[in-house]
This record gives sequence, C-alpha cells and structure tokens, in this order.
Amino acid sequence: MEISKAEMASAATAANSAASSSSPVDLRGGEILVKALQAENVKYIWGYPGGAVLHIYDAFFKQDTIQHVLVRHEQAAVHAADGYARATGDVGVALVTSGPGLTNAVTGIATAYMDSIPMVIISGQVPTAAIGLDAFQECDTVGITRPIVKHNFLVKDARDMALIMKKAFHIARSGRPGPVVVDVPKDVSFNKVPYHGYPETVEMRSYNPVRKGHSGQIRKALQLLMAAKRPYIYTGGGVLLSNASAELRQLVDMLGYPVTNTLMGLGAYPANDPKFLGMLGMHGTWEANNAMQHSDVLLAVGARFDDRVIGNPKHFAQNERKIIHIDIDPSSISKRVKVDVPIVGDVKDVLIELIAMIKESGLKPDSHALGAWWSTIDGWRQRDCMKYDSENTEVIKPQKVIQTLYNLTKDADAYVTSDVGQHQMWAAQYYKFNEPRRWINSGGLGTMGVGIPYAMGIKLAKPESEVFCVTGEGSVQMCIQELSTCLQYNTPIKILSLNNRYLGMVRQWQEIEYSGRYSHSYMDALPDFVKLAEAYGHVGMLIERPEDVEPALREARKLKDRTVFMDFRTDPTENVFPMVQAGKGITEMLLSPEDL
Repeated sequence: MEISKAEMASAATAANSAASSSSPVDLRGGEILVKALQAENVKYIWGYPGGAVLHIYDAFFKQDTIQHVLVRHEQAAVHAADGYARATGDVGVALVTSGPGLTNAVTGIATAYMDSIPMVIISGQVPTAAIGLDAFQECDTVGITRPIVKHNFLVKDARDMALIMKKAFHIARSGRPGPVVVDVPKDVSFNKVPYHGYPETVEMRSYNPVRKGHSGQIRKALQLLMAAKRPYIYTGGGVLLSNASAELRQLVDMLGYPVTNTLMGLGAYPANDPKFLGMLGMHGTWEANNAMQHSDVLLAVGARFDDRVIGNPKHFAQNERKIIHIDIDPSSISKRVKVDVPIVGDVKDVLIELIAMIKESGLKPDSHALGAWWSTIDGWRQRDCMKYDSENTEVIKPQKVIQTLYNLTKDADAYVTSDVGQHQMWAAQYYKFNEPRRWINSGGLGTMGVGIPYAMGIKLAKPESEVFCVTGEGSVQMCIQELSTCLQYNTPIKILSLNNRYLGMVRQWQEIEYSGRYSHSYMDALPDFVKLAEAYGHVGMLIERPEDVEPALREARKLKDRTVFMDFRTDPTENVFPMVQAGKGITEMLLSPEDL
C-alpha cells in the first residue's frame, strides 16, 4: 500500500504530540535518533548504508523531512556534510556503518576537527553483546576517533539516545566548534523504549565554554590599540565561525588600521578594500608578512599563529611587539607565541564590546604615526609580489584561470571550493573573496579530495548559487567517484582542474629543496577527463590554449543545470610565489623564480 507524504507527516506529528503528552510512545532507538535530527532542524544527511545501521536506515525510510544523500565513499559523506557546514554555519551530519564505514570516514572527521567545523557523525556499531569480540565489521570507534573529535559517545541504551543527541549537537556547535561522533550499536538502534520527547535544553557540568570576554582585558586591549604606532589586525577562521565579519569590518573601518586574513579567514574582510593587505603566511603577500613582522601592536582575532602563518617562531620573536589575542579556545592562546593581553571569549561578543568601548572612550588613533605606517606599507606594496607572466600566449598560466574566474563571477552569488596543492594557493591568492563563507577549503589537515564533496554539499544548501571547485588532476582523483552522486542528486557544480601533469606542490618542493629530484610526483597515466566526465553523465571540456580560457568558463556558466568538468592544461613548470621555505622567517620570502 502506498503511503502519501501528507500521511507520513501527520503520523510524525501525532507521534511527537503523543511523546510530549503524559503517556510516552514506544519507539525504536533508530526512530528516536531520526526524531532528534528532526528536532535539530537537520535538512540533509550524507551517508552510506551497511549492516550495523540498517535499523537507522529503516527509520529514515519512514520519514520525509530529512533528505539522505547516498555518496559513493564514506570519506565523501563527511566531506560533503563538512562543506555544507562551512557554507551555512549549521551543523553538518553524516551517517556511516561500522568497521570500514567508520575508518573510511576518519579522514573527513580529522579534516573537520583541524578546521573547527561543527559536525555530528553517526556511526553504526556491532551489537553491544559482541563489542570486544572481534565481530564482523567491528572496530573501536571511540578509541580510533578520540584524538580527532571534540567529543564522542557510545550509546549503550536506547533510552539515552535523545539526550546524547542533544549533547552531541550542543557540543558540536558551541564554544570552539568541532565534530562529535555518536556510535550506535545495532541492538540499541533496534530496541523499543518509551520516548519522552526531545530535551529542550541541556546542561553539562564539565562543559561550559566562555562566551563573554573579560572587560578589564578588553579595556587593556583598547589602550594598546589606541597607543599603537604600527598597528596590525590579524584574523583567522574564528571570525567566520562566530559570524563576526560585520563586527570586524566595523572595527577596521573605525580605526583605519591595516588588516590581513589567514587562508581560513579569507572573506572575513573584503579583499578589494585598500586596508586589506592580502593573505599572510607561507604563500602570503610581501606587504602582509612584513606588516606582521614589523608591527608594534598586533591584534589577533580568531587565529592561532600556526606554522604556515608565522614561519619560524624564533624569527617572529626577534621584533618586540605587544600582542592581543582574542579566541574562544583558551588552549589556543600562547600555545605557539606568548601574548600580552589574552581575551578568552566568542569573537563576535568580544568585538561588539571592544567597539562599544572605543565609542565611549572618545580615544582616537595616532593619525600621524598611522600615516607613516601606511607609507611604509605602500612601499612594500610597490614590489607587486603577485606578478606573473600574465601575457603568455603559448601556455595557460594557472593564475590566469583563477583571475578570469574572479572577473566573470565577482558580481555573482558564487562559492569556491578547492582541493589541496598549488591550485589551492592560486585560488586563495588570485580570487578576491569579499564575503564570508564563500571560500571553502581544507586548511589545517590539508586533505586532498575534498573539493567535489564540498561543492556538492554547498550546492544542495545553496541551489541558486554558482559553485566552483578548483582542483588539480592529482587531488580530483581522490574522490572523483562523487561525480556519480552529483548526477543522482542534481547538484550541478563547475569543476576547474588545473592539470599540470604533476603533483604540483610536491614537485615545487622537490625543485627547491631536493635539487630537482622529482621522486614520484609526475602523473604518468592520466585518464581522459572529458570522457570520464561524460561517462558519469556530465559535460567535459578540454582547454589547451590561453585564448580559450575565458570562452570555456563563459560556456560552462551558461550550462546552469549541468555539472561541467573543465580540464585546463596548464604550465607544468609554474610555481606558487611568494613562498616562505620551511624553517625560515615570514619575511625571508622567495618572490619569483629569480630568487631560487
């Protein structure tokens, strides 16, 4: 007998109202799990079924408010949910089975953990009586994931399911966000227990992240900022995670100070604003890195002074400066660099209070010193460290592809994902991100293969937006099977593969650090990507001449309802500059091939 969607919805409503009345209904653990997801307003879940999660999948069959997306590999399930979370700010949700389902998901979980992305990953587990007996498809999920999650749970009783799910979502999205794993044994998902409804609130004695910054510390920060001669505002992914871009923009505009973003913070401040010095760090701009090194007061906002940003800490410490550090995670403060004014709190809340204090104080920056500082910065800018052979008519320069994409889409509602490698750095350098949550990439873990899953996760969340995946012929083959998922779930994305026939970033390091010994970095048996795209039901394009770059991109954008794979044959010798070599200081930069 066919059950209509209206009947399903009314049955779900009836069950919910019954649960909230005095007489609870009996539900299976898997059904309670689905109700928890509905109560959390989950719209999409990415997953792959297997024996240990079949009761959960059966519960999904009986509802129609959450769309399940069947991926082709569990790694991609977590990546897609991760991309969705990065673009929307909502908690991403993935579902995998026990054993290899969970171990395949580990890379995606670790990727989200390193970049502080709010996620709940539900994994199946063998029945409770079989745990520890090496049962079929058993693995120690809690043990395996412990170092790469914010928290994890093993559900031992279906009666605990609703509360555990409430805790999982609360932990994932509050404080410093991160992934939470909920491991569900098969019998727990099958057992029937009384359902008393989904908890409205949750209190955890051992987990109370601080949101409001210490007012005394914020006042100290204000005094330092206003007395600064060479101020600099250094911002990271924490600004985006706390949705504080508007507050950051207001602060920078009030003060008139120079500002930089990390790779993860791009878009927090508009890239086309003259106060923005570009990205800083290993592949940052000459002016951004020099301002970082020579500032006298540094305001670090939602950033962590990681190795790719400050290079050698000893070199960074050579110059005396006062550092103010705002971060919601106290363990990130003074972890790599000693700071003078630590402020633990949510970036948005702290910036709101700092802005209010500036207005109340009536204090103004030292305009004379600030003018001299901007003159110094403008001197650094004269070097034009992003220059490349843009007029080359013989071979496609990868930077040109990215610049052309930006010029065509700068006024469009566009998202850009990337994989990891040279193409990632060129996208970060040459696409000007003016809005937050538009640049979606793997920063901390540097995971190849994320580009297509990220893009399809975003396209489901933002069906009216244009979604571009910038990748390379190496990275794209890590999760290329998800082209099948793109077709099944109608997520028409545009893939720009900067195909240089090398694992480009590896080749670049081998050229510079290993005297050109290109050990296993050349791709010797590449598929015909046009035919491959067509085999998956999509459009394939081969672009080999510089003059065809813009027409190809225009044509791809016109195909709004099709996934298009663009195979750009780019210069195999091109390197990413500027570059700070490992162990060097951030101002010890290679700016062009002439510096090698």
